[in-house]
Amino acid sequence: MPYHKDKQQAFQAAQQGTMEAKEWYENLVHDRADYGSQLKHLKQEVNEAFEQINNALEVASETQRAQLEQFRSDLEAIVSEVNQTE
Repeated sequence: MPYHKDKQQAFQAAQQGTMEAKEWYENLVHDRADYGSQLKHLKQEVNEAFEQINNALEVASETQRAQLEQFRSDLEAIVSEVNQTE
């Protein structure tokens, strides 16, 4: 049973990390004085989420794997969007 619990915990961490990165992205305001600080924090959140996804993929079920790949795709879209606006 611990293996199943570890899979679920790893998946949930990746899911939470992705949601937090999305929230930071959605709240990013280009014309605020602290934009650079916001952007730095967003990049940190995205990097942490990628790491959590990679960790979860090591133990994921097939269903989880498909969702994790979607999380990765969502994060890659954020990175691409941010890179275009810099």
